[in-house]
Amino acid sequence: MVARSGNRLTHIANGQVKTDPGQSLPERLVTLDRELTDVILRHRPDTGAVEEVFVNKNPQSTLKLGQARGVCLLALARAGLGVAEYAPSLIKKAVVGTGGAEKAQVQAMLKVLLPGVKLAGADAADALAVAIAHAHLLGSPASKGSASLR
Repeated sequence: MVARSGNRLTHIANGQVKTDPGQSLPERLVTLDRELTDVILRHRPDTGAVEEVFVNKNPQSTLKLGQARGVCLLALARAGLGVAEYAPSLIKKAVVGTGGAEKAQVQAMLKVLLPGVKLAGADAADALAVAIAHAHLLGSPASKGSASLR
């Protein structure tokens, strides 16, 4: 989560939801919804963004990712937030300057854009990159969202 004031970004929070692999998929999705709803209620963002789904080599992984992404979209929409969706290459281009950037390059750039940020893992870094891309692209023709960041 980031805040934007003009061209300045400020880190608000980052993290990741861990679910119990021993639980059924529906139970894990409920955990994801509950945790994301708690984050939304705690931080009260003005808008949200998610990465568009991409196809993995494993169709089962792609399906599970799509279901988790659906929970995220639902939680944001249920909170009344405008939701934008961005392709992975657009996120990388907005953060690093090239759509083919590696994860390590994205994470390094996050530390440049948000000095002192402590990343809570690779998934948290990916989510923070989505937030930064959204902040940069909000209001641009590439953005499907129209709300402003806090």
